[in-house]
Amino acid sequence: MTHIWFVSAPLFGHLDWGGLLKTAQELHARGHQVTWVSGQPVAGAITQAGIPFAPVSHTGWLWPPPPAPALDQIPPQEAVMLRYRRALDTWLTEDLIIEGVDALVDLAAAIGKPDLLVCDPFLTAAALAAEKLDVPLAVGGWPAQSDLNAERMYPVQQSLGEESQARLRRLQAHFGLDGVNFSKGPTPSIVSPHQHISYFTESWYQAESTTLLPQNAFVGGQPTPPQDEPPQWLTDIPSNQPLALITLGSVFTGDLGFFGWAAHAVARLGLLPIVVIGWNPIEPAAKAELIKALPGHTRLLNWVDFNHVLPRTRLMIQHGGMGTTHAAVVHGIPQIVVPHAADQRGQARRGAQAKIGLNLSAHDVRNGGLLEGARAILSNQRVLDNARQLAADMAALGGPERAADLLLAICNA
Repeated sequence: MTHIWFVSAPLFGHLDWGGLLKTAQELHARGHQVTWVSGQPVAGAITQAGIPFAPVSHTGWLWPPPPAPALDQIPPQEAVMLRYRRALDTWLTEDLIIEGVDALVDLAAAIGKPDLLVCDPFLTAAALAAEKLDVPLAVGGWPAQSDLNAERMYPVQQSLGEESQARLRRLQAHFGLDGVNFSKGPTPSIVSPHQHISYFTESWYQAESTTLLPQNAFVGGQPTPPQDEPPQWLTDIPSNQPLALITLGSVFTGDLGFFGWAAHAVARLGLLPIVVIGWNPIEPAAKAELIKALPGHTRLLNWVDFNHVLPRTRLMIQHGGMGTTHAAVVHGIPQIVVPHAADQRGQARRGAQAKIGLNLSAHDVRNGGLLEGARAILSNQRVLDNARQLAADMAALGGPERAADLLLAICNA
């Protein structure tokens, strides 16, 4: 029996990446020993999914980041540098990573080290701990890519790249490691020499500025049939009423104006807005203002089960989170993506390049782009055909079942 650890940051969005948790469930169903390792905040979700959970005191991930100054109150160049630095700090804050590696090594001493460690794409402590434990590493949810060409990098990228290199060198020296699970170029990233599993198609990454590496596998995915009855609020909506799902995931939920603009845009086109604002606390006065700003028939919710709602959804307006984007793709739903940070910009760009939707900026939103974009998508049959074809291509690749085969092959090599 193979023992596999799945190690993630303690955020709900880091459990998915298009199929990571489903892959753990598939391996567990086959009788292998699977342990999900993370912080206590996600323990309930993992346990509910039927996967044994091992808590650690820290995973090395900085969350929440410290409060940021108002970016519109500082010079644009400083604002760009601050955004990049804050992104770097989330996955590469040295003292937290040291604590995370130590926690993983201590866990291995307590329960036995795994045959394979699978980590989410940005969890530095897991990549270092795998080398420290002499355990093969696989990365779930993100393809391995060649490094950026240093000559084509912006000055801010060059500066932050040099800083990330310095941080990694210090961490490797601290633990006496060579950094076998990291790229060596000007912008270091976690790169497993064994396997990267993406839950999209290879063509999804066709227009990247870097080269996809040979250790990638593209396994796609498919919708999961609901295992329970639909919620009452959904059954109360007439079956012939088309829906639009509007969400910013679980992190960027403070952008309340986005919800109002998106809801009014789709309502004007005959869709019923389903607005999902997550569980982050919102001041009662701000929530009251949001409710007043929404069309009267809007359903305002903290969370929805995609498996129930997406089969009835004609359009998704969202932030570009990996799991949210993947859910829309496997259901064949056109989407408008308004990225807020980090990898969301890549998802927005790829969706537009695949001609399944639009990539809009915050400026576009403020200037009426959501209504214009939604009208253009809903009136274009080719966009819907593209979305359905991409969903079919995704389903043909094998999904989590194929991912499980690939991970076991590493253990058996």
